[in-house]
Amino acid sequence: MAERGEQVTGSGRAGLDQRRIIDAAVRFIDENGLRMLTMQRLGACLGVDGMALYRYVPGREALLDGVVEAVVDEMFSDPEVHLRAHAGWVDYLQRLAHGQRRIALAHPEVFPLVATRPPAAPWVRPPLRSLRWIESLLEVLTDAGFSDESAAAVYRAFSSFLLGYLLLEVSARGVVTGPVEEPDVAPTGDLSRYPILQRLEPHLSVDAAAGDFEQALEALLDRVALLLPRRRRPARLTEEK
Repeated sequence: MAERGEQVTGSGRAGLDQRRIIDAAVRFIDENGLRMLTMQRLGACLGVDGMALYRYVPGREALLDGVVEAVVDEMFSDPEVHLRAHAGWVDYLQRLAHGQRRIALAHPEVFPLVATRPPAAPWVRPPLRSLRWIESLLEVLTDAGFSDESAAAVYRAFSSFLLGYLLLEVSARGVVTGPVEEPDVAPTGDLSRYPILQRLEPHLSVDAAAGDFEQALEALLDRVALLLPRRRRPARLTEEK
């Protein structure tokens, strides 16, 4: 990779660097859609030949990974989303969910990439794919009294809810949500700076899809049943509510 701010010889454009290229790629996808993105077209937007971009970005796969990272990192500058639970874990999750939704709606053409690019570890679930945010979420939950196993289950359920809802929302806007190409499988990222992630990795790695689906379905049906008049609700809900 070239150093930030290094000029491209003969391009007539000063200050071309990896950050500028990735930011331009985000704008290009926002305006034209992912399927239109090529290195040549992106280079044209920057006033250089597409081959010049390879001095800063190894290839299209690396470019797409950079696009996802840039968009996900926008949440760090969202004043409504906090890394700490200043008003309890429910408020924290609500803020986090709305922050993810703002990203999806600001970049609907990019969001399918957020959903499908290989994560930093096989148990990382999009769209909350930043290790720093996952560490934050798990810390908030365990500090609130959730066991390690329960915290991992909440993370899975929360991620599944966000992914399903937001993909449906952007697809309703005409965005193609299927992958453009089969991405390379990424190795597990370095977890040395994330002690809670390291501790919970065995719980996060468990294949709990069937059980999670059943619990989510039952929770949905319970919520739907509450729309009925009290006398028509299932007995267990009448007793509990």
